Amino acid sequence: MSEQTRRTRVSAAGLYVPLLLGAVVTVTLGVYGSVHTPTGIAVNVAGFSGPQTVKVWLATGAALLALVQLLSAFAMWGKFGSRVPSWIGPLHRWSGRFAFLLTVPVAVHCLYALGFATYDTRTLAHSLLGCFFFGAFTVKMLSLPKRGLPGWTLPLLGGAVFTALIGLWLTSSFWYFTTIGVRF
Repeated sequence: MSEQTRRTRVSAAGLYVPLLLGAVVTVTLGVYGSVHTPTGIAVNVAGFSGPQTVKVWLATGAALLALVQLLSAFAMWGKFGSRVPSWIGPLHRWSGRFAFLLTVPVAVHCLYALGFATYDTRTLAHSLLGCFFFGAFTVKMLSLPKRGLPGWTLPLLGGAVFTALIGLWLTSSFWYFTTIGVRF
């Protein structure tokens, strides 16, 4: 085994604990959503016509911020040229924080009021993506402070979080907008 291969394996070993904890989060959410009896009680915010519209707009905000995350990550990794403005790093961190905060009331509503739904392909995919999103987010956040990880780690984890969030948006908000219509 070459020295480079050994170093890569040792540095990738730093992902074991974050991956294990992310798997625990994913499975725990799925099991809770499956065994919890849905209450139908939902998160609601004044100014919206109902809890479903709150969810689709919060998810839409999170998806838009995820696009900011993607573009700012590309900028930080030099995909738009070598000159990176000093505000890109803070923009990336804060857009991620706000995107995550927007997903929390949506997840609480989905898990508590609706549970893990499997009655059609869209809702099954949505339930699986929701559990995966929070597990992948856990892995990414726990991996950020680790030094010496392979260079592919953060782009892969960020890509997984981004893909899951966009998949969630497509199976919820986009479905709502194209089936029920744009409402507030």
